[in-house]
Amino acid sequence: MPGNIEIGGGRRRSRWKIPVWGTAALLLPFLAMQVTDEVDWDVADFAIFGAMLVGAGSIYELAARMTANSAYRAAVGVALAAAFILVWMNLAVGIIGAEDNPANLMYGGVLAVGIIGAVIARFQPHGMARALVATAFAQALVAVIALSAGLGSLGASWPWSIVMLTGIFIALWLGSAWLFRKAAREHTPVGAAP
Repeated sequence: MPGNIEIGGGRRRSRWKIPVWGTAALLLPFLAMQVTDEVDWDVADFAIFGAMLVGAGSIYELAARMTANSAYRAAVGVALAAAFILVWMNLAVGIIGAEDNPANLMYGGVLAVGIIGAVIARFQPHGMARALVATAFAQALVAVIALSAGLGSLGASWPWSIVMLTGIFIALWLGSAWLFRKAAREHTPVGAAP
């Protein structure tokens, strides 16, 4: 089939997948800027968003090539989506108060827990499940610190915005952990040819 390339194990991948998704992802904010004044991006915003998309997409593609285990792939996708949204929300509007509130830097610690845990686990599903549970715990800890110290309390939606967003992110991290645990039960080792 023209336009497709074969990857190990007979699986096929479209050559157009990355350019199409990349164009769509960058085109959507541009179109939103034409419709509403709420979206006001400059070149730096597009560059950062594009770099984040390339990074997340590349990591997912690497994970997809490492294993044929669909639960593992889904777990990576959920974890990457959670990390992507967490970073983007903090850059765009902030979770604890405004985007320039230094308290939002605590969420970098949440991501560090997940990354360090993944490296320690050598990206194996059982260890990844534990790393994502620890990430969920770190997410909850940031909320407890923010709420107990009254950080971001000048916002009209405080404390409910922190509580609701924390709950959503905890659910994503724990959902990813559950998928990694499921992948561990399926016994397809990471690194096996798809």
